[in-house]
Amino acid sequence: MAYSEVEAKEVQELCKVIDCEHKTAPYIDKSDYLVVRTSNVRNGQLVMDDMKYTTKSGFEEWTQRAIPEYGDVLFTREAPAGESCLVPEGKNICMGQRMVMLRPIRNKVEPLFISLFLATEKCKFNIRRLSIGSTVSRINIADIKKLKVPAPPLPEQKKIAQILSTWDKAITTTEKLLKNSQQQKKALMQQLLTGKKRLKGFSGEFKRFHFSQLLEVDKQKLGSKTKSDFTFDYISLSDVSPGAISRSLEKYSFKDAPSRARRIVQDDDILLATVRPNLQGFARVRKVNDGAIASTGFAVLTPKSNVYGDYVYHYLFGAHITGQINALVVGTNYPAINSSDVAGLCIYCPCYEEQKEIAEVLNNCDSTTQSLNNKLEKLKQEKKALMQQLLTGKKRVKLH
Repeated sequence: MAYSEVEAKEVQELCKVIDCEHKTAPYIDKSDYLVVRTSNVRNGQLVMDDMKYTTKSGFEEWTQRAIPEYGDVLFTREAPAGESCLVPEGKNICMGQRMVMLRPIRNKVEPLFISLFLATEKCKFNIRRLSIGSTVSRINIADIKKLKVPAPPLPEQKKIAQILSTWDKAITTTEKLLKNSQQQKKALMQQLLTGKKRLKGFSGEFKRFHFSQLLEVDKQKLGSKTKSDFTFDYISLSDVSPGAISRSLEKYSFKDAPSRARRIVQDDDILLATVRPNLQGFARVRKVNDGAIASTGFAVLTPKSNVYGDYVYHYLFGAHITGQINALVVGTNYPAINSSDVAGLCIYCPCYEEQKEIAEVLNNCDSTTQSLNNKLEKLKQEKKALMQQLLTGKKRVKLH
C-alpha cells in the first residue's frame, strides 16, 4: 500500500503551528539561553556555529507564546524558506525572527517522522512552489499550515524514524572520526614541520630557505607562438579547492581559451592560488593533469633536486606560510599576492630523506581523512535514498 492510498494530512492537523513574531531582545556573548536564527537551521540539523545568545529576560520575551521543547520542530519562513530541525534535548532555546515552531500532536505524528519528511525533495519542492518573493523567498504561515504530510499509522512512522536514526548515528560517528583525523593531522603538522618532534633516526636543525632556492616558480608558460588549435584542459581558480583539483575540467583550444590560461603544469608540480590565497586553493598536480594549463591566478611550483614536493605542499597549509601570505596580500575586493612574493616566501626544511618521511606521515593522514570523507558521503547518500523511499511511500516497512 503506497502513501497515496493513505490520507495525506495538513500540517495543522498534525501539529500546533506557533508563530514566533516578537520584539527584539539583546544578544550577549555567552549565556544559557540560545537564540536560533534561520542561518542555524540547515539540512535537518541545528548548526551550533555562530550561535547567538540572549539574557534571561530576552529569553522570556522571545518565548511568550511558547518555549521550544525537545521534539518540537523549528521551521524557517525565509532566508531560506523551509529549513527545519528538531529541538534538541537539554537546551534553553528561543527562536529568532522569521521562524515558526511546529509542536507535533503526539498521538497523531512522530516528531522525527515529520521533521524528516519536511527535509525530503518532494516537500522542499512544494515549499518552493508556495514561496513568494524574488530576492528573498518566504512562505506564509497559512501555507505552512496547509502543507500536506503523508500520515501512515503511528507505529509505522515510529519504525521509519527508527530506521533513519540508525543512519544518523552512523553519520554522526563518522563525522566525529573525520574531525579527529583532521585535528590529528593539524597537530602533527605543527610538530613535524617545525622540528618540535623528530622522526626516528633524524637530528640537526631545520634550515631556512626562500621558495626560490627550492622551487622553480612559473617555470613554463604558453607564449604568443602557441598554435591556435592546441587543445588542453584548463585549471581555473574555481577548479581548485584546498588539496584537490576538479575532476571535470573545461577543455579549450588556444584560440578560444581565456586570456589567463597560460601556466603549463606537470606531474608533481604544486599549484598555489595567488588570488584570494586565504581560501587556500593549493593542490598537487598528479599524472591525470600532466600537461594541463592553469590560470595565471596560480603560481606553479616545481621542486628542484633534493626537494620533496609533498613536504612543500603540506607546509603551505601551516601557520608559518599562512602568516607570511596574510602579511603580503594587497587589495580588498580582489586580494592577491604576486609571483615575486611567492618566490620570497620562507620555509624551514630538514634533509631530503626526512622531508620524504614527514610527507609520507602526513599523506597517510590525508588518506585516512579521504577514506572517512568517502564513507560519510556514502552514508548521506544512502540516508537520502531511504528518505525518498520510506517518507514518500515508495517503500513500506514491516512492523513485525
